[in-house]
Amino acid sequence: MRAISLIPIMLCFFLAACGGGSSDNSDIKTSVFAGNDLQVVEKSEFTIAAKGSPADGTFTWQRVSGPIIDVFPLEGAEQTITAPDVKSDSELVLRVSYQTSDGSLVNDDLSVFIASNNQLPVAVVTQVAPINLPSVYNDTITLSGLASTDPDENGEISRYLWQLLSGPDLTIDSYTNSTLSFTHPLLENNTNLKWQLTITDDEGGVSASQFDMTLNKTAQVIIANAGADQTVEEFDKVILDATASEAATQSYQCRWQQLTGSSETLLDSQSCTASFFASDIDLNATLSFEVQVMDLKGRTDTDIVFVDITPKALGLINDTGLGECYNNTQRINCNNDEFPAQDAELGRDSFANRLGKVGKGNLAFDYTKLDEFADELLDDAQNFSCIRDNTTGLVWEVKSPNSGVLPNTSLRDGQNRYIWQGPVKSGDVTGSANTTCPSNINCGLQSYIDEVNALDFCGGSNWRLPTYTELLGLIDYGKQGQDILIDTAFFPNTPSGNILGHLRYWTSQTAVDGASLSQAYTIDMMDGNDLAYPKDNTAYVRLVRNR
Repeated sequence: MRAISLIPIMLCFFLAACGGGSSDNSDIKTSVFAGNDLQVVEKSEFTIAAKGSPADGTFTWQRVSGPIIDVFPLEGAEQTITAPDVKSDSELVLRVSYQTSDGSLVNDDLSVFIASNNQLPVAVVTQVAPINLPSVYNDTITLSGLASTDPDENGEISRYLWQLLSGPDLTIDSYTNSTLSFTHPLLENNTNLKWQLTITDDEGGVSASQFDMTLNKTAQVIIANAGADQTVEEFDKVILDATASEAATQSYQCRWQQLTGSSETLLDSQSCTASFFASDIDLNATLSFEVQVMDLKGRTDTDIVFVDITPKALGLINDTGLGECYNNTQRINCNNDEFPAQDAELGRDSFANRLGKVGKGNLAFDYTKLDEFADELLDDAQNFSCIRDNTTGLVWEVKSPNSGVLPNTSLRDGQNRYIWQGPVKSGDVTGSANTTCPSNINCGLQSYIDEVNALDFCGGSNWRLPTYTELLGLIDYGKQGQDILIDTAFFPNTPSGNILGHLRYWTSQTAVDGASLSQAYTIDMMDGNDLAYPKDNTAYVRLVRNR
């Protein structure tokens, strides 16, 4: 009972209901007393007994708060109850209601303080893998704590903690699971391991158990591992990684060497992690590398890894010629997150220093000089008739030097200009000094092409006007700011842009401008821009042919 002294209790029997109870009528002689508060232990029996006045009433007990007890409500002044199983010390509040024959009703509360009586769990360690013992190198060894128990009726294990008290260093995924696994390591000698498993139950009870085991020495004390075979593209950085090798001495050294394939330059070949940049190739290739691993006692083992290299899909077109990266105002280092994916980081030019060129040229441009019979010349030859682009396979016309004043110039003079349309009849072009055609009867492109093919120029009679893409492929945007955006070391005799204020060259692409189709695209060698240009205007010409 809560906070009721002896004298008030005695008075209550004669005067009024008390003990924390209340009445729903005016009969002040009705009273009930639930008894003094109790202290009990979980799962033990205890008795509660109530007293009421006058004596002709009925008693009803019910649970107000605290742990659940299914027996309530109960009828009768005296009851014997089994304390519930609790996880921690708890307070159970019971209420007795007393009702007299005249209908008066009073209540009183009783607190039962239940002490938790936790039984400590029992830690048990068993080895559940491998099935076949003794274990050998590379076996997965599994220890289990699942046989551990909690003697409490509704108790359970809530936490596991494994500790290696003695033994070699092991790689363990987790020390807090109910099971623990590790791989049998390389061992020179039989080795003892001592484990400790500490368990905690759901009431905070803790116990521990130790487990001793022996791992047998292994037949092999060093194992080289060159890593998985790889497939890469040309120019890729290839990592050769032997760090998965193992040695009983823990520490070891590595040395790499190439066995087959085109020779690569290995970086850090005396390290367990070596690297190289895959060379420029035209066809799929396979390289092999061997790593020798040596432990601290001089014992060795070797392993081989194969690297398949495929050509990078760079395409048969030239890159832009840009080899540097920029922000809005100045040059910056490439691979900048704020200004990503610039021309200098992508495509053929980004691998220019590793390209196996046939000839010469800025960055990835690759040109070979040819004589009038299409025979190859040295890169420093001064007299040459054509240029072979080793990237696209195209052969380009090299214009001849200035030979006079228009129209009195030679056939392939670099300053000659032509209309895109077909043959022009006599009288349409006057042939005066201001004309741009060396002929006074025919200034059309096709006539020029026919004349060059008739010469079997540079060993070919299939010369033609270049497509838009082919001609654009000669532009080197790395020369921005210079007068001409084409490599004049390979394409000399290009006229000055000051003559017309531009260097527009015809392409074979007609511009779709509606119904007339009266314009064709030109590429300006001064700024790299294209322009749909009236076909009856004159522009420069550089012929091309396929090999």
